Amino acid sequence: MALPVSSLRTTLLVLLSLGLTLALGLLLPEALKLFLTFLGLPCDNASHAIVLMYFVFMLFLAMPSIPRGSVPVQGKVVLITGCDSGFGLALAKHLHKIGFTVFAGCLLKNQNGEGAQELESFHCNRMKVLQLNVTKEEEVTKAVEYVKKNLDDSDEGLWGLVNNAGISTFGEVEFTSLDTYKEIAEVNLWGLIRITKAFLPLVRQKKGRVVCMASMFGRMGNSSRSSYCVSKYGVEAFSDCLRQEMYKWGVKVIIIEPGNFVAATGILTKEVVERRGQEMWEQASETVRADYGKVNFFNQVAKMKAYVSTGVKEMTPVISVVTDALTSKYPYTRYNPIDTYHWIKLQIMSHLPAAIADTIYS
Repeated sequence: MALPVSSLRTTLLVLLSLGLTLALGLLLPEALKLFLTFLGLPCDNASHAIVLMYFVFMLFLAMPSIPRGSVPVQGKVVLITGCDSGFGLALAKHLHKIGFTVFAGCLLKNQNGEGAQELESFHCNRMKVLQLNVTKEEEVTKAVEYVKKNLDDSDEGLWGLVNNAGISTFGEVEFTSLDTYKEIAEVNLWGLIRITKAFLPLVRQKKGRVVCMASMFGRMGNSSRSSYCVSKYGVEAFSDCLRQEMYKWGVKVIIIEPGNFVAATGILTKEVVERRGQEMWEQASETVRADYGKVNFFNQVAKMKAYVSTGVKEMTPVISVVTDALTSKYPYTRYNPIDTYHWIKLQIMSHLPAAIADTIYS
């Protein structure tokens, strides 16, 4: 009789754990002895090398961030996209509080959106709210003109550009339309590129920072999230290329890779998931519906509804790392504000052979 899926997964995890234990206990010492012999060092140092490696690993996990100095924020100007809600709204308020001049781009400013109204209620010359749809070329052009016009000094430039605007959805590949792929990418990827290209001259002028909001799903795939993953993988690629190009200009390009903050930001809700699931089922072909089955499909929808209620419940970890990216003299290239479960998953998906990683998480 075949083992249930849960029992099979448990068995595989135990075998993997045993395999890693044997590899570390037997193969690693021998490998270190060969390496030390090659270097002309005594083989007796192998055990010391293992202890040192373990010590460094524990420091990596447990040691707090090393202080890297900070830059003064007074007089520095940042532009943030997607400030209607979520990370963008919280970040705009926080950066304003610590002394930055903030240009907050809001999709719904012209529609009296709640986020835009809240920021406008500050009535402060360091908080400037502007209409900004990152998918509309004309609005981006007007935003550049608005920023230039409202800088205290026309030669001042932008210290920071925070590409935060983003949307999300879910759906297995055969249930996701091409229009959905395009819609997600238009905001998350092409909108980010459009904004960056438009404001980059102002950032270069100041030798500032470009901060791009990617995701843990920009580094690993995930079932039912292909449209989102495609857009975030693109953000990672674009940011890596831009970072290399900007070294000569003194501009730092930084990637933020949040974990599961869906519950904190509300980027997806149970109601949205339910509605989206029903739409996908109705729009799917008869062949796809027959092959997948209605019960199986809506079980996946139920799992997604459960997922949007999990994860980190507050946005503080993301706000903190974006702030560090803008204020540290030596910011990291990548920040990973992520819960323990997804951090472990990211390491496994990134470093273990795909066959093993897929067996664990599929």
